[in-house]
Amino acid sequence: MTKFTFDHVHLRSPDPEATASYYEKMFGAKIIRSTRDGKPRWDMDLCGQMFFIAPVTPDADVGEPPQSPYQGLDHVGLIVSDIEAVVAELKEKGAKFTMEPTTYRPGTRIAFLRGPEGVSVELVDRNAQ
Repeated sequence: MTKFTFDHVHLRSPDPEATASYYEKMFGAKIIRSTRDGKPRWDMDLCGQMFFIAPVTPDADVGEPPQSPYQGLDHVGLIVSDIEAVVAELKEKGAKFTMEPTTYRPGTRIAFLRGPEGVSVELVDRNAQ
């Protein structure tokens, strides 16, 4: 069987710099700025995974972000410890939560926040008390 390895997630944004800065501020993502074909490019390393952020011009023919939940890629999940403290820290930074910390199953608590362009981010604490 063919072996597959993860490469990247591709985001589209009308303001790639602001989008990248959000993930840097909230989650400590490393922003990688470069140029490609003479145009600025924004990539980021989020928890060891690569995200490419492509600019969307005002005249681009792209749809609006969907409202969660929906079919297809629904959210990005990040593991955390002490979810209550993490949620408090992110709220201080301006994060908007769509689900407060909730016990999903014994020992596992989750919360959801909305990132730029409607991207839903799940926080998962698998060692919750």
